[in-house]
Amino acid sequence: MAPAILDTRGRSLRNLRVSVTDRCNLRCGYCMPEEEYVWLPREHILRFEETAQLVDVFLDLGVDKLRLTGGEPLLRQGLHELVRQLADKPRVRDLALTTNGLLLPEQAQDLRAAGLKRITVSLDTLKPDVFTALTRRPGLERVLTGIEVAARLWPREVKLDAVIMRGTNDGEIESLLEFARERGVELRYIEYMDVGGATRWTSDAVVSREEILERLAHRFGRIVPAGKSGSAPAERFTLSDGTVFGVIASTTAPFCRACDRSRLTADGLWYLCLYAKLGIDLRGALRKGASRTELAELIARTWRARDDRGAEVRLASHARGPSVPADSLRVDPHLEMHTRGG
Repeated sequence: MAPAILDTRGRSLRNLRVSVTDRCNLRCGYCMPEEEYVWLPREHILRFEETAQLVDVFLDLGVDKLRLTGGEPLLRQGLHELVRQLADKPRVRDLALTTNGLLLPEQAQDLRAAGLKRITVSLDTLKPDVFTALTRRPGLERVLTGIEVAARLWPREVKLDAVIMRGTNDGEIESLLEFARERGVELRYIEYMDVGGATRWTSDAVVSREEILERLAHRFGRIVPAGKSGSAPAERFTLSDGTVFGVIASTTAPFCRACDRSRLTADGLWYLCLYAKLGIDLRGALRKGASRTELAELIARTWRARDDRGAEVRLASHARGPSVPADSLRVDPHLEMHTRGG
């Protein structure tokens, strides 16, 4: 294993989220609430071979956990081929994917055969009308089918993510956990975050970790903390019957001090924080002929200087509102959450 490269706060370079597209087939209110978007030029999108090249450099520097994201990653044609390329790298200890599940019924088998180890599916509601209102698209039944398929193909390796928003789906906190428990998958509640793209975020719409736990304890009884797994963002809890669930409290209790995540966009910009305003152009360096050593030096130098703690800064800010106005997103689409992989 390569020696750890640490940033200014002692956080290792270990965990890389790789976006394969900025496009999405949903328009979720907590991520893409606007009507129009500026998309990345197709000629800027990394080819699978380029993505694999950059991943090799990150592996040289100690990264061993990869997560494929989007936009919606299953929109990228032939994605299982990239999965196969990455899964064949012996230094990749964990290869996961996050999806909204709409295209999962058709693609799950190929992804599993290619070597995908874990999968996370977004599931914010069990009600078709709420799903359509939240995402501005139909399709809940397809998502539920995708979850059923995934649970068969990846036993004990499927997670569900639910962003809880007051006045939208906060009435389903208990039923979502019931759904996950019945299928043997782990549910993670996510506090509504004021990231780029969440242009209609308000603090009033945030349902906190404390409120979620209080609701669940009232319904299911005693809840026991199960701790955190390494640098994973979710605090995990256990019900009396052994059911495990998690809460990601990025808004009210940020985990910046332990965050080892960085993000590579589909067009090859590298961001050190979900809230970062600027990224490092690795695509440009790669296409200009930078060597593997030169790319490694650029990445290592940048990480060692990293001091990002975006969620903590947001928590401490006064008169807190959306972190990026809609007009700025149209000027720089890289500020969008769906562009940098959530």
